[in-house]
Amino acid sequence: MRARRRRYLVNLIVLAAVIAVIVGYFGFYDSVWHRINKGLDLVGGIHVVLEASPTDATPVTDEAMVSALEVIRRRVDAMGVAEPMIYREGDRRIVVALPGIDDPEAALDMIGRTARLEFVNEEGEVLITGANLDRAQAQIQTTERGRQPIVQLTFDSEGQAIFAEATRQHLGEQLIIMLDDEVVQTPVIRAVITSGNPIIEGYESLEEAQRISVLLNSGALPLDLTALRPNFVSATLGEASIDQSWRAGILGVAAVIALMITFYRVPGVWATAALGLYIVLLLALLDGINATLTLPGIAGIILSIGMAVDANVIIFERIKEEVRAGATPRASIDSGFRAAFRTILDANVTTLIAAGVLYWLATGPVRGFAVTLSLGILVSMFTALVITRFALVQMAGAGLVRPGPAFFGRGGDAS
Repeated sequence: MRARRRRYLVNLIVLAAVIAVIVGYFGFYDSVWHRINKGLDLVGGIHVVLEASPTDATPVTDEAMVSALEVIRRRVDAMGVAEPMIYREGDRRIVVALPGIDDPEAALDMIGRTARLEFVNEEGEVLITGANLDRAQAQIQTTERGRQPIVQLTFDSEGQAIFAEATRQHLGEQLIIMLDDEVVQTPVIRAVITSGNPIIEGYESLEEAQRISVLLNSGALPLDLTALRPNFVSATLGEASIDQSWRAGILGVAAVIALMITFYRVPGVWATAALGLYIVLLLALLDGINATLTLPGIAGIILSIGMAVDANVIIFERIKEEVRAGATPRASIDSGFRAAFRTILDANVTTLIAAGVLYWLATGPVRGFAVTLSLGILVSMFTALVITRFALVQMAGAGLVRPGPAFFGRGGDAS
């Protein structure tokens, strides 16, 4: 008997140590929180609605809009933005939301610029376009005038043949390089270029050359896009939102902890420990699935914390009912969890269904709310039904459970 009690006590101590290590090492702001992707409302960035207009060559069709959407997506991917939102709105509009952008004006110019590249002769005849471009690469070139940023162009095999023939026919003439109908360079053709590797000069910085190379590599937009509602969200506003959310969350959790310990004493302490583990596991899951956290998502986390405690309340009340009926501590714990399981399952399943409908039908931050709420419900069931139960069973096995208000709070007296 003593050996068995000692084993239960050791299990209890190990559980407490594991929870303390996980919460202490993995659970704080500078670890898990910083790794989670944050939405536009938390870290700032740009939200813009782009409306398409037809060009001389391309009317606004569904195919053209799909092509424009893909070009914008390639440009955003090249910018390295985490978790962007790019989607169509109606027949003519594309919505782009980019969190974590330091220079919103430059980002807006990059995603909405047409990037139509043309090589034109002195008579205005188009010799070759960006349609034959295979790759554009920003480089630093060392010349007699020093180190200069350039964009090195590489044409495909067809483009190389076209460019070689164009330079042969117009040897000694000016070659006008145009980007979106603006002249960027007017070199004189000194020799026939057969390699198909011309360069574009005249950039003030390597960053500017890199932006142009991204535009050229992603391809020209088939339609003209106009920014209708550009909305720049500052990172300062996002930090203020995070601080307010943290304060609200801390106050809410502190109130929940105080109530649980006041009403349920020792089981309330273990519910509090499980709640700390719950928060850490939830943040780790959000990081693991590469989710993007927004203000509605934080609201979902705070709401799910309340629901996690609600499961413990149901369980503890059922345990107290068994204690009042005269059952032993171990039997009371087993019966309490068994009786509460169906109620907890029914309540959580209905909430999961509602969250699933939100995720299916909604977009943007509302889907983030649905994700955090769903994960929170699943994790709360694990911590309440597994972690808290394990702790109470180990306490009962070690002989540490005593019926009465000192252990179970008010209503925990055996009749």
